Amino acid sequence: MSIVFIEELTIGFRGPSLLDDVSCRIEDNQRIGLLGRNGAGKTTLMKLLVGDVEPDAGKINVRADATIKLLQQDVPQDTFGNLHEIVATGLEAKASAADYPEWQKDVDVNEIISRMQLDPTARFETLSSGMKRRVLLASAIVSKPDLLLLDEPTNHLDIQAIDWLEKFLKNWPGSLMFVTHDRMFLRRMATRILEIDRGRIFDWTCDYETFLVRKEQALAAEEKQNALFDKRLAEEEAWIRQGIKARRTRNEGRVRALKKMRDERGQRREQQKVTNLKINESQKSGVMVIETEEIGFSYDGDENKSIFSGLSVSIMRGDKLGIIGPNGAGKTTLLKVLLGKMKPTSGSIKLGSNLEITYFDQLREQLDEEKTVAENVGDGYDHVGTGEAKKHILGYLQDFLFTPDRSRTQVKFLSGGERNRILLAKLFTKQANVIVLDEPTNDLDTETLEMLEERMMNFNGTLLLVSHDREFLNNVVSSCLVFENNNIKEYVGGYDDWIRQRPAPPAEKPETKKNKKQQPNKSKTESTSRKLNFKEKRELESLPELIESSESEIASLHEVMADPDFYQKGGDAIATNQAKLKTLEQQLAQYYSRWEELEELNA
Repeated sequence: MSIVFIEELTIGFRGPSLLDDVSCRIEDNQRIGLLGRNGAGKTTLMKLLVGDVEPDAGKINVRADATIKLLQQDVPQDTFGNLHEIVATGLEAKASAADYPEWQKDVDVNEIISRMQLDPTARFETLSSGMKRRVLLASAIVSKPDLLLLDEPTNHLDIQAIDWLEKFLKNWPGSLMFVTHDRMFLRRMATRILEIDRGRIFDWTCDYETFLVRKEQALAAEEKQNALFDKRLAEEEAWIRQGIKARRTRNEGRVRALKKMRDERGQRREQQKVTNLKINESQKSGVMVIETEEIGFSYDGDENKSIFSGLSVSIMRGDKLGIIGPNGAGKTTLLKVLLGKMKPTSGSIKLGSNLEITYFDQLREQLDEEKTVAENVGDGYDHVGTGEAKKHILGYLQDFLFTPDRSRTQVKFLSGGERNRILLAKLFTKQANVIVLDEPTNDLDTETLEMLEERMMNFNGTLLLVSHDREFLNNVVSSCLVFENNNIKEYVGGYDDWIRQRPAPPAEKPETKKNKKQQPNKSKTESTSRKLNFKEKRELESLPELIESSESEIASLHEVMADPDFYQKGGDAIATNQAKLKTLEQQLAQYYSRWEELEELNA
């Protein structure tokens, strides 16, 4: 059943429309990943759904009994009060209802605070950014909305909090729509992908892995289609320029067709370019980059304020080291100690020779918000780089998707994703053989994130990376320093390797099992105690053919839906195909389940 029906909706600010005559439905019990480049209109769409923004044209039809809540990307700086009060604000609309007494409000607030492991008496303004996000999520879901909108829900969360959020949301009874740069979160959570691309909404009706395959195929088909169109247009332009001879013989219908082709070409919105990240590598550092022996750090020299102790590690040229730990554990402090910016309170540290270090700061303190993008990146100079690599600052910034007008804009007016791109642009103007990245992935779109990932993988120097992005860690780092059990331990490999190697949680005590009665699985016992009857044998024989037929139909439907022209059809045709695909996939799952059941009986 539809919660929301978006009908022929258009909205724009300056430049091309963010959404141009789009239609879409959101149904019950869906987990929708909303994708698109920075500035494509993802946050705008969410604000439209909750009524914070009005469309220029079209309608948003919300089911009469449905409620929608939005968890915004930014943590508000002007919110104060204890957590019970903050969470209760999520019930303001519902609390006015005559059939919703005050005692029920307290029950609902206390229930969600308990489920989310919050202290109702704690002050909101004293919490970390990650805990503030958890409180705001509690406020968004306390009224049990039918559709929960999450804008970058994993921002500012550590890995432990992200794992908790995933488990919590998987049990959420309503529908979810979320924007995230966290690819592992997308893979685990999304059952449907919506993509905003050049003013249109594409409904891929699949999980994230399938989307990646279909998207690549669709882009290849679009590129081929555009090339053929451009070739025909060039031929027609050459024909009309033939002069007197052409004017005597040309067909007026052909001239009208050419005019139509020109208009169509003029309206085409090209695929947005990908950030062109180029690392300005300097000459090699010494073989040994950083060597520590039993180092520790505590504030004011107080052992009770110890961040870590007894850390001995050797970082060699070319190593790519990840640093993992909860918010507030001291990851940034560890970085500063390793780089010699802070002295350890115990032990010794030795830095190698010929180190040229660039530092990406997660707090963006290197940016002056009153200065323009060009002034921040160029440090007052018109050119960046040296020798043959020297480039005008405006041309250099175009590689990072900043137009000349945008390059002259003050930083305070830019989005989080744009600010991170400025930092990357500033970072890569400098020669380096050691790169330090402190939470570089927040707010970046997937394309820029993957480009950064590729450049870091191919970087010949040394990398120190603090990140909560599990996939980025998996793909880039060769070893990890992890804050656990009140200290730091070193593991070989990335995030998944750490999960495999870390100590197992304490085993359940025998006495807790003592009173547990082991009940035999009745259905399993029964299923293995008999053989197939005649009807079941016939059914088992027919299932492979049914499975093959269903898979063939699904593959054909995927091929149809991968065609870029498919999404230019009417909303009814799209909805019909999507419903058919869903039915076929459910039917295929039932066939496989039944096949396994009968094969087990037949064993």
